[in-house]
Amino acid sequence: MPKILVVEDEVDVNNLIRTQFEREGYEVAQAFDGPSALTQVERHQPDLVVLDWMLPGMDGLSVCREIRRTHLMPIIMLTARGEEIDRVVGLEVGADDYVVKPFGVRELLARVRAHLRRVALDTSEVGQGGMSPGESGGAQPIGPTSTTAGGPSEGLMVHGPLRIDLTGRTVTIDGEAIDLTRREFDLLALFVGNPGRAFSRAYLVERLWNEEFEVFDRAVDSHILRLRKKLGAVGGQIVTVWGIGYRFQT
Repeated sequence: MPKILVVEDEVDVNNLIRTQFEREGYEVAQAFDGPSALTQVERHQPDLVVLDWMLPGMDGLSVCREIRRTHLMPIIMLTARGEEIDRVVGLEVGADDYVVKPFGVRELLARVRAHLRRVALDTSEVGQGGMSPGESGGAQPIGPTSTTAGGPSEGLMVHGPLRIDLTGRTVTIDGEAIDLTRREFDLLALFVGNPGRAFSRAYLVERLWNEEFEVFDRAVDSHILRLRKKLGAVGGQIVTVWGIGYRFQT
């Protein structure tokens, strides 16, 4: 049973969401301010967080930023701020999705289901790095074969401490294995194989999702955020190109 944390300071709204979610079979925890939200995240380890932007004690953006330091669960923000710059700021600090107030609970439920399905899919992909390229379910990453200090190495990309084995579909940093999902691996291989090239979100959706299901720009942003976090310092080289998408900066 998925666990969801609802963070909303309006008690009636919080209770309404909780009631509807419990009817859907979800286990629900509640928080009514920023600091208690962080406490509940550590206590319950939810599978998804519904997070209001305006909260007492600590605003939703700060809460989101703190959660993202140690957790990767989807975060859906509730906000009355519908301007594009607000959405961009939220995505940059780690939000996966937005629902603008006033909203319908059915819409919120639909978005929750979509994100939980994505998490389930990503989880099922972890550990499948040994699949052959034809089994990856999407178009393959483009990129030249990189070289090591000893000369060309077929199917191997090396960038500083980062090593990407395209044949075995494995990634290591300073010799430590990095556990990536199928799409995270494909994104990384695409970026590293084409350093300095900017890729639009639309291109990434077309190439890597292969129209398996409806994908929005925020899904790409979410995958990039998770990939950056898993890569640590190396992840900082995947930079945002404003108005376009992303590129790998050497």
